[in-house]
Amino acid sequence: MAEFATIARPYAKALFNLAQEKNQIESWLGGLEELAAVVQNQKVISFLEQPEINTSEKVNVLAELVELKSDELRNFITVLAEQKRLPVLPEVYAQYQALTLSFNHTKSAVIYSAYPLTEDQLAELAEILKKRFDSKLQITTEVAPELIGGVKVEVGDQVLDLSVRGKLNALYATMTN
Repeated sequence: MAEFATIARPYAKALFNLAQEKNQIESWLGGLEELAAVVQNQKVISFLEQPEINTSEKVNVLAELVELKSDELRNFITVLAEQKRLPVLPEVYAQYQALTLSFNHTKSAVIYSAYPLTEDQLAELAEILKKRFDSKLQITTEVAPELIGGVKVEVGDQVLDLSVRGKLNALYATMTN
């Protein structure tokens, strides 16, 4: 949601800056990931939406659910809870992750393939993509049978479609124009 992105941006930047000062970027990323997953659970959402439960109790329950050890992250959740912004935690996590990747000069890449890739295929493709995008890549893979064959790669807002489906669509567009 665009609205959540706008709300989450300053929180993610502030938390990232603090994490940088404390040299805790990676460890807080893990904690944020767990928190983001928990606040998407329907039972937790119902609990957080109850107005009769005070902020500190909500924070304590969230901290216990993810076994939160960092006082700074606990303070961060408290601020979000006081501002009634806990539902934006998944977006805060996404933006914090993007800031972390940028800080490490790394880009996030998603490789879609019609069939599961072997480790050798993935390693070879990762090396090619690393050179093509001139950056370190954090790669995730997804199987998308509708591609028929080949791969489709998304790196940020760039898409490299080398799938059979993509080539058929391009051929169709050429023939109809």
